[in-house]
Amino acid sequence: MAWGWRIAGLVFLVDQLTKWLVTGPLGVDRIGAVKPLIPIFDLRFVPNVGVSLGLLPADSTWMRWALVLLTGVIALGVAIWMRREANPRDKAALALVLGGALGNILDRIRFGYVVDFADLHFGEWRPFLVFNVADAAITIGVVILLLRALFVREGKPGGAAPVEKPNA
Repeated sequence: MAWGWRIAGLVFLVDQLTKWLVTGPLGVDRIGAVKPLIPIFDLRFVPNVGVSLGLLPADSTWMRWALVLLTGVIALGVAIWMRREANPRDKAALALVLGGALGNILDRIRFGYVVDFADLHFGEWRPFLVFNVADAAITIGVVILLLRALFVREGKPGGAAPVEKPNA
């Protein structure tokens, strides 16, 4: 059981450490700041005031705290689910989601926005919005949960127990 919390804690710490490294020592800390690392990956500062894909922008103090509350309630639900989950694969996926959610919630509390910085691109084509470690962990966790829900059956093949015929 404790290993799920450790995974969530590790995701949270790695997320916060990478955000600190990018915005601190590497100096990518203002809109427009970019640091190319390799031809397909840059560090680019993007303050994300919305949720996924920039939806529901929290552009007022009231909206910011409403979003903190909403994501906090969701994170609490994920934590309760993770605590009750018996399947270790699902528990690991939930831990990724929880750790990522907590990292982004802390950003929103501290700064009023989530620090996004990872810019994967192929020339001018960008298959993703600029993201961070928390976003990646949440996405990976959700994809694992969805794939397992759609394609993996636990237990005996066929699912139902055989029906016994009464003696005639």
